[in-house]
Amino acid sequence: MAGARFGAGEALRGPLTGPLTGPLTGLFGGSFNPAHGGHRRVSLFAHHALGLDEVWWLVSPGNVLKPAKSMAPLEARLASAQAMSRNAPIRATAIERELGTRFTVDSLRAIKRRYPKRRFVWIMGADNLAQFHKWKHWRQIAREMPIAVIARPGYDAAAVASPAMAWLRRWRQRPGQLVSGARRSAPALTLLRFDPDARSASAIRATNPDWAARCDTAGLRDAVTHRSIAKHMISQAES
Repeated sequence: MAGARFGAGEALRGPLTGPLTGPLTGLFGGSFNPAHGGHRRVSLFAHHALGLDEVWWLVSPGNVLKPAKSMAPLEARLASAQAMSRNAPIRATAIERELGTRFTVDSLRAIKRRYPKRRFVWIMGADNLAQFHKWKHWRQIAREMPIAVIARPGYDAAAVASPAMAWLRRWRQRPGQLVSGARRSAPALTLLRFDPDARSASAIRATNPDWAARCDTAGLRDAVTHRSIAKHMISQAES
């Protein structure tokens, strides 16, 4: 599988039986430590390729797969995400902190319950598909909503050869078929080819280790829930 490549718009999906109503929203999770132009570029690409109405950046309270030592405070990461998503169909949110969820499967279920009129697509990179089988209840994640995987240099072959891909392959259909986000349209997996983007949060942290201290978090509000982030965090700390 060393030479495997993602096909443009190649789709894997289950039967489409639900109603096509509500805005189609892409969910793109990550630590955004900090957010950068690569996040914005891939989100705008997915927005266009999938015909999304908007993309929500789910700024994680804490990634269980990443060390907490190098993780900036949530306020700073959310502020960087909101600054990077400005003037784009992207909304940066810390809704997972409000929901109290730690794992992706729980977050997706809670978001679907809170916004029942929306249709959702989970967006992730090929590096995540390669290790998707290590995520908690990963098969259930695939059943919750369609998944769009963006090609990432160096990870395509591992993603195609992964246990998760082997499980999802049973729903492979013709290339070019788009996910709809309708109820009961999952499992569904669309693989999208994307030009390499060398930008990374780790490189930014290496050259600018004090980036978080320079973020303006005054008056910060969640772009999805519109709640004050500072007040919400204080109330949680006191509870």
